[in-house]
Amino acid sequence: MGKERIYKVARKLKISTTALMSILSDLGIPAKSHMNFILAEDIDKVKNLFEQQKEMVRKREEKRKKYSSKLKKRYKEVKAQEQVSKPEMPSKKPYKKRIITEKEKKYGRYRPRYWRKAREEKGKEKVEIKPEIRLKPKKVLPAASVEKLPQKKKQRRTKPIAISKKDRRAEEQEKKFYSEEQIRRSIRITLSKDKKKKYKKVKEEVKRESKIVISEFTSVRELAKIMNIESVEIVGKFLEWGKMVTINQRLDKESLIMICDEFNFDVEFADQYGSDIIEGLKQEVSEDQLVIRPPVVTIMGHVDHGKTSLLDYIKKTNVVAGEVGKITQHIGAYNVKYKGKSITFIDTPGHAAFTAMRARGANITDIAVILIAADDGVMPQTIEAIDHARNADVPIIIAISKIDLPEADSEKVKKQLANINVRLQGWGGKIEYVECSAKTGQGVDKLLDLISLTAELEEFKANPQGKGEGTVIEAELDEGKGPLVTILLRDGKVEIGDIVVCGPFEGTVRSMYDERGNPIKYCGPSGVVRLVGLSGVPQAGDTFNVVEDKKTAREISSKRHQIFRERQIMHEGTVTLDNLFDKIKQGNISHLNVIIKADMDGSVEAVADVLQKISTPQIPINIVHRGVGGITETDVNLAIASSSIIIGFHIRPNNNAKQLAKKNNIDIKLYEIIYNIENDIKKSVDGMIAPIMREKVLGTAEVRQIFKIPKVGVIAGSNVLEGKISRNSKIKLYRNNVKIYEGNVISLKRLSDDVNEVKQGFDCGIRIENFNDIKVSDIIEAYEIVEENTKTG
Repeated sequence: MGKERIYKVARKLKISTTALMSILSDLGIPAKSHMNFILAEDIDKVKNLFEQQKEMVRKREEKRKKYSSKLKKRYKEVKAQEQVSKPEMPSKKPYKKRIITEKEKKYGRYRPRYWRKAREEKGKEKVEIKPEIRLKPKKVLPAASVEKLPQKKKQRRTKPIAISKKDRRAEEQEKKFYSEEQIRRSIRITLSKDKKKKYKKVKEEVKRESKIVISEFTSVRELAKIMNIESVEIVGKFLEWGKMVTINQRLDKESLIMICDEFNFDVEFADQYGSDIIEGLKQEVSEDQLVIRPPVVTIMGHVDHGKTSLLDYIKKTNVVAGEVGKITQHIGAYNVKYKGKSITFIDTPGHAAFTAMRARGANITDIAVILIAADDGVMPQTIEAIDHARNADVPIIIAISKIDLPEADSEKVKKQLANINVRLQGWGGKIEYVECSAKTGQGVDKLLDLISLTAELEEFKANPQGKGEGTVIEAELDEGKGPLVTILLRDGKVEIGDIVVCGPFEGTVRSMYDERGNPIKYCGPSGVVRLVGLSGVPQAGDTFNVVEDKKTAREISSKRHQIFRERQIMHEGTVTLDNLFDKIKQGNISHLNVIIKADMDGSVEAVADVLQKISTPQIPINIVHRGVGGITETDVNLAIASSSIIIGFHIRPNNNAKQLAKKNNIDIKLYEIIYNIENDIKKSVDGMIAPIMREKVLGTAEVRQIFKIPKVGVIAGSNVLEGKISRNSKIKLYRNNVKIYEGNVISLKRLSDDVNEVKQGFDCGIRIENFNDIKVSDIIEAYEIVEENTKTG
């Protein structure tokens, strides 16, 4: 069943979101925010309502037109009657054209003498007055200037008396034209600003059809600057949608998409702040400058399937003599030569770096080799490795190892792969595979040929003279050298002295080492290098870039630190069962990703069936991965990458997984009863999840002596064995490890003094509410009920 956000539906229907929400409210459809989703059937209801209203308007318009046509017809009839009854008017005499004689053509039209004399006198007066008027503002002129005035008068066209009628008429028309031109010019000056504004508006509209690249959590001010609009316009739009924002507030991804769409911008998100600055510094590279770079290959597989043996065999046979035993043990990456071509191998045990990089959107590997032992077949970690490679969207090569063993059965492996939807060539699929043995070397050359062939088909290219960019494989804080970072260079070069940015840190490269620990001065594309000089220790998966100058590096580093702090404050990102209902209400999630781990395969299937049953069209449940065994760092990394919650059944996470989950706010839920899984997720969707109440033991005491006091009761003289006993705390009384009573402490004494608590190693007198059947050697256990957070990671 399809669904769509309210503001998008409103745009399609060409109405405001407020109006649409009002219509939805009238129809009884809940809609609290313009970001809420509405189902396709609800959209159809709104459209049907629109159609009904359109039909009413259409009928009303037809009725109006019908009435209007009647009126017009009646008006024509009345008009026709008036024309008939109107008497005919006598026709006018035809206009007779005046004949101009030859004398008139030669001397002009005859006028009486008194009329000509009056016109001449009037002309004289006019000519004589004008100089006086023109001299009025020049009263303060010096004498020399005044003497020249008669000459100016002589320089006029003619004497006033000699001006003919024709010339005078032309002069009057010229003066009139000049005046109109002056008016037009003043109008143009007045309206020039408006014209400029209109031009700017048109220019902006043209620009707004373009595409912008921004990072997540861009502020309103920064976004307005990029879009070339005023910040108040963005703030105003959010106010229309019922959301208050300030110009310095950073916007989440959904809000950025929505506001950019409103202003007709196609938005593309950069991996992190500064990506657009770094892209802008890059120079255009022609195809001739690009060269083929070595492929980056990651070999993954289940434990004891021969991964390490295969890597050792490749190193022994393809590494220059003298390098054996020195390679990649401390760096996890190395470069080998095969048939004159280089191949870079990344050794990532547990796939930690691999998934961390995928979580940051960077595909560090070009080709993934999945190793499967022919005697064991497909195992849980094999499925994990395939899931990682698929999510990273990289070419997969299946290597069936240990083919030399008598119990090896490659056909069984192919069937198992087909069952998990991995189709090999010859089995109805396109995934390449090879059978090999690290012990005898059988098939290893074929595997390397297959890697080289895949690399040729994919055509991995890079510019060896460009500015270096790559990805962090691992990083540590060395006591002598400071932050020591292992970088896989994807493109360009890095040299000693280069100014670099890596994650939120910047620095100058002081020294570099290759995979063998030898100092180097240069590293090119697909090279692995350890460098010293950064201001801090970045995380695996952070991007690495060489920049132009120190100022740019510091600006990017400072901004990334600021965004990281603000992101922590906003608590954005991960989904937990506790905040699931809030995110559903806000429209921030449209599905729930889950990773299932259990003690047995049957339990995994049972949990998966329960989750599929409670999946709804509004919030579908997507099972990202399922497996048997404890929760490991690999599972947590996959959860980080896919924004999933982890459900464990009859198992627990190891300490490293707990720490990683806590650091990244990943929700790990552990269950012993399968029905609790169903209830918790149902309650989460309904917003009804309740906290778990647990008993926390405060301390235990052993009864050493009994004191019977009249009118008071029995006092248990006890010694506190561990913890503490507090007044008014809840207690359980055990006799021979069997609980016989549960109640409260109403009196606690130490050396005949009333006290609030007694700690371990001290004696005390304890009186229990409504219970006197206490005996020597009984154990009193004090406890309290605490509200336990459901998150274990």
